[in-house]
Amino acid sequence: MKFARSYSSGPLGGAIPAKKLKYVPTSGTYPKGFQASGVIVGIKANNTTKPDLALLTSDRPCAAAAVFTTNKFQAAPVTFSRDVLRTKANAGFRSVIINSGCANAVTGTGGLEDAAKMAKTTDQKIGSEDSTLVMSTGVIGQRLPIQKIVDYIPVAYHEAGDSHKHWLNCAKAICTTDTFPKLMSRSFELPSSPGIEYRIAGMTKGAGMLAPNMATLLTILATDAPIAPKIMPSVVRYAADRSFNAITVDGDTSTNDTMALLANGAAGGKEVAEEGSADYEAFREILTDFSADLAKYIVRDGEGATKFVTIKVEESLTEEAAREVARTIARSPLVKTALYGKDANWGRILCAAGYALISPPGQPVNDVPDIAPERTSVSFIPTDGSPELKLLINGEPEQVDEERASEILEMEDLEILVRLGTGKKSAVHWTCDLSHDYVTINGDYRT
Repeated sequence: MKFARSYSSGPLGGAIPAKKLKYVPTSGTYPKGFQASGVIVGIKANNTTKPDLALLTSDRPCAAAAVFTTNKFQAAPVTFSRDVLRTKANAGFRSVIINSGCANAVTGTGGLEDAAKMAKTTDQKIGSEDSTLVMSTGVIGQRLPIQKIVDYIPVAYHEAGDSHKHWLNCAKAICTTDTFPKLMSRSFELPSSPGIEYRIAGMTKGAGMLAPNMATLLTILATDAPIAPKIMPSVVRYAADRSFNAITVDGDTSTNDTMALLANGAAGGKEVAEEGSADYEAFREILTDFSADLAKYIVRDGEGATKFVTIKVEESLTEEAAREVARTIARSPLVKTALYGKDANWGRILCAAGYALISPPGQPVNDVPDIAPERTSVSFIPTDGSPELKLLINGEPEQVDEERASEILEMEDLEILVRLGTGKKSAVHWTCDLSHDYVTINGDYRT
């Protein structure tokens, strides 16, 4: 029996669910000098309708940086791309080639050879050497149909263009169980170059096997701002920690996760070259906000999800403690299933917060009071602007208005606010609920 997703009602390739159409852009403002494409290869033999090979390429060399999965079984494209970035010191990149339908993960030396072939074939079409990053997503443990992919890379190159349709096809081609393509673009300025319109665009995929550091996601970002190679890693890492490392669907960390940024400088202006400069700080915040907005699309498309949930932790002694508490609440199966059942079981939220900062066995016990039970408060924050529903105040439980709680939990968007009462730092995490459909989808994923 095939699945029917209540909120995410089918993998991309069929009709986009009505609730998701509002997230798919009908136009865009794309960075100069970049072209994109998405073509049908049939990497999965039964795929004859969905693009599954994506290409993003620049007409000039780019500075580039990426953040990768922390899973110990890292896929061949992760290993390949990390090595080429290190070898070239984040400079001289022209393109990213991505396939969906097969992760090329846990495939041994043959998988590394396949990743290298994808890059080399792309380089040959572009007329550049060692200038391509590689990404793959899909089933783990299977070899790519590499000859089929290599044969279609020239097709992807010749079909590349700079229109909205080209970018949207590219975004569609990286999807797996996603129900809608996740694409975004916007314009910005930098302090040292007033009057110059810079542009940033990004696409991402992911709906399951999603957990921090990172998730089963691929993210490709491109800008025409002039960013120096030496500062690229720091801005990408900062943005990732506050966006794609701040989302959870199910608590699993994939083998292929990659977030990459390419900057070609095609719009001109002064190069952003020094950490701490006004341009650096401005661009870092622009990239972070943009990445966070793009990351939220992934949570909204969580496998089987019916709710988009923001977890805010405030009044924390440190940002790290706030982030860990928010992350732990976000990935708790008991919290997520209660939200799916529209049950105001705030005890599960408190329980998750309480074990978030426990020292692992054999590690020194943390004597710093990261959490003060007698000063901890928990509330539901409605998304319609009405007053918060207080559930716990300074360690004392409130008499919960079950009818009001039910009204709040009926909403598609929900915010959970936890105040720890130990300091002034805060963090935010985005997650979804966990439904029956999640089990059905993942029981059917490979077969």
